[in-house]
Amino acid sequence: MKPNILLLMTDQQRWDAMGCSGDNVNQMPIQSIPTSNWVQTPNLDRIANEGIRFTNCVTTSPVCIPTRLSLATGLYPHNTGVWNNMHHQMAPETPTWMQAVRAAGYRTSLFGKTHLHPHSGDLRDREGLMNIYGLDDVNEIGGPRASANVLSHMTADWEAKGLWDAYRADYRERFSTKPHLVRPSVLGLENYADVYVGQQAKHYLQCYDRQEPWCCWVSFGGPHEPWDTPEPYASMYDPGDMPPAIPRPAAGEGTGREGRGHLGRLMQQVNPTFEPGEIGKLRANYAGNVTLIDAQIGEILDTIEARGELENTLIVHTSDHGEMNGDYGLIYKSNFLNGAVRVPLLVRTPDSHHAGTICESPVEWIDIAPTLVELAGGELQHRQFGKSLCPVLTRNRAGEEATHRDFAISEIQGEIMLLNREWKIALNAKGEAYLLFDVQNDPSETQNLAGSPEVADVETALRLQILERLVQTQQNQHRL
Repeated sequence: MKPNILLLMTDQQRWDAMGCSGDNVNQMPIQSIPTSNWVQTPNLDRIANEGIRFTNCVTTSPVCIPTRLSLATGLYPHNTGVWNNMHHQMAPETPTWMQAVRAAGYRTSLFGKTHLHPHSGDLRDREGLMNIYGLDDVNEIGGPRASANVLSHMTADWEAKGLWDAYRADYRERFSTKPHLVRPSVLGLENYADVYVGQQAKHYLQCYDRQEPWCCWVSFGGPHEPWDTPEPYASMYDPGDMPPAIPRPAAGEGTGREGRGHLGRLMQQVNPTFEPGEIGKLRANYAGNVTLIDAQIGEILDTIEARGELENTLIVHTSDHGEMNGDYGLIYKSNFLNGAVRVPLLVRTPDSHHAGTICESPVEWIDIAPTLVELAGGELQHRQFGKSLCPVLTRNRAGEEATHRDFAISEIQGEIMLLNREWKIALNAKGEAYLLFDVQNDPSETQNLAGSPEVADVETALRLQILERLVQTQQNQHRL
């Protein structure tokens, strides 16, 4: 019997924003670290305990649209030509993993955000396009920013309840004050977007009565900013208990290479002035949003269990990119530091032999799609660069140490990053190294070694690995 498929996705969830990720926000998660105290996620922890947690999953791009297109297609930004969040619509003829799963005999569905086309106008008008992409049943929403202007089933519901104008006014006022303003949403818990998405998916699965196995993609808009988690989650965590932010290295420390890349430009342009205690407040609100989403996931799992299908359901949880949350004095994403580029990845299959295991091998976000297709019994017909995780699941079942990739890459604005078990390097668009971290001895990424003579050989070897990977993958240029 083919397994049902539940793909759980958040937007802007850091790799360490799960209870099962470990106790210290600033360190690499390892198996001996206890459950985190800064954010509670009992349902995600359950998925991890029944499956595999990948501790070094890297997003294909720490920006929404490029990385979401990469997941759908298995192509890198240097293949698609999509580098930023400008308006872009994936061509209808583009082959996707959703089509491959549907071709394998599944009824596919989507609840939440995709960003595979511009968030403008009325998303309900594009359900036909979503069907072509491979999604049969669709209830799409825009992200938190887009929902101030974009029509969807959700915003139509807000409008009918007299809430949409209040949401718009609140959004305008937030960003006219300061971008990291923390206060509960005017929508309240019942009408909050993440609750809407969770409840729509839950209701769909409760009522599902078709013969085909189902593939349900639940794509939450949170914990993306603004920091507007509703009560009671807004007050769930004490700001004073939040882990401190990683400080930005002082001027003159290290080699000063940061200024040669996108990170340097970002640190010049994005410099929110944090008053004392504000980082703790935004982190506490962020943690509340993650726990809110976790509760919705719990209700979905309960629904599947009530249907008697949980044992035969493949569950994957991930996020498109992270959130700096004050690290390096930054908010949002768009850089190659851990807070932005590393994402959670949990895989739980009906095979329980790998329950509770941890894989520290580098993994790429685009590896999720071929994994789903293979476990669905389907086949990707187009050339793509994701690599199925199924061999890792098999090796873990046999009790062997698994290496999925020797390294993982990520891209932004023509720049590229490589992460392996020992080093992280980032090259600017000219091919110059501007970040180099010893990830074993400097997990907080505070000592930039790029340009240091003592690691020149390491830098050269890593640059060559990147260039070889680009040559291998540029054989398939597919502008979307």
